[in-house]
Amino acid sequence: MGSDMGPEELIIGVKKALSEDKSNYGIIIVGNETVITPMLLRHNLIRESRIKVYHASEVIEMDEKPIQAIKSKRDSSMMRAIEIVKLGSADAVLSCGNTGALMAGGTIKLRTMEGIERPALGTVIPGKTKNFVMIDVGASPDPKPESLVDNAILGANYATVALGVSNPRVGLLSNGTEDGKGNMLVQTAHRLFKSQEGVINYRGLLEGFNLFDGDFDVVVCDGFTGNLVLKSLESSARMFKDILKEEIYKSWIRKLGIFLARGAFVDMKKRLPIDKFSGAPLLGLNGLVVKAHGSSNRKQIAGALEITLRCLRKRMNDRIKEDVHRLNSIVEENKARAYEKEREILKTRESSGE
Repeated sequence: MGSDMGPEELIIGVKKALSEDKSNYGIIIVGNETVITPMLLRHNLIRESRIKVYHASEVIEMDEKPIQAIKSKRDSSMMRAIEIVKLGSADAVLSCGNTGALMAGGTIKLRTMEGIERPALGTVIPGKTKNFVMIDVGASPDPKPESLVDNAILGANYATVALGVSNPRVGLLSNGTEDGKGNMLVQTAHRLFKSQEGVINYRGLLEGFNLFDGDFDVVVCDGFTGNLVLKSLESSARMFKDILKEEIYKSWIRKLGIFLARGAFVDMKKRLPIDKFSGAPLLGLNGLVVKAHGSSNRKQIAGALEITLRCLRKRMNDRIKEDVHRLNSIVEENKARAYEKEREILKTRESSGE
């Protein structure tokens, strides 16, 4: 119930999602029952069999510190929703609330999958010719190189579900495409990627200049870098929109020009997945946690519910576990080969009297 636009916008988004999907999946709305029930009545949802209400008396506000809020507001709608998933009464949780609290609460209560050290937040970003998944965009700002390899598995599985790509091409974001570029984290992760062939379709480094060219389906980075890129994109889009609007209204000729070009603007909007991919999953947990933007409108709520349902239908978490197991097997094989090679070198030295 932590949406900037209020709980009623969420209710309308739920109604839209139910009308668009004819399957028998259900939605548990977690929040203050005295607030929710009148809204369900107003929108003719009170007798909808696919909707249940679970009462929670508290809400974690956007400006609250995550860990402190989790401890002090045990009956918050967010924590109760995560607990429902932990107990197995629901398969996924979708929230528009405090991002830090959702990530901390999800990680603490659901725990990471075996073989995954840290969860990662993935989101779909529009490109020039095709959309791509960027991961991580804020969950782990200072990960180990091994976690970036995990992120590739998480992001590739999400790209398969969200974008329909069968063998996603993975790239590692750096400040250049040549070997040796990037900080120590990127350089070490780059070497790890190249030694883990068989699970990840790794295509090398990419930089900001070719981020949107469509050469990669998954772009991997640490959460600090990814969050900066994402917020810079959002602020740039707002800036260009405001400047364009300001310049258009300076003369009637420009207004006429925009009217004549309205078809181009409609088509451009279709290419931007603002509504369709408005939910960003926190990947790598024992349960699906999806974050929607705090300012999400009804269309974006419906879109976030749709992508959540798609992840469940495609058994995304099961596929991630399978890939993690395959990767761990390859890592162990590489270690065994390296150990055997070292033993052979030692034997050769001993036999030659070195």
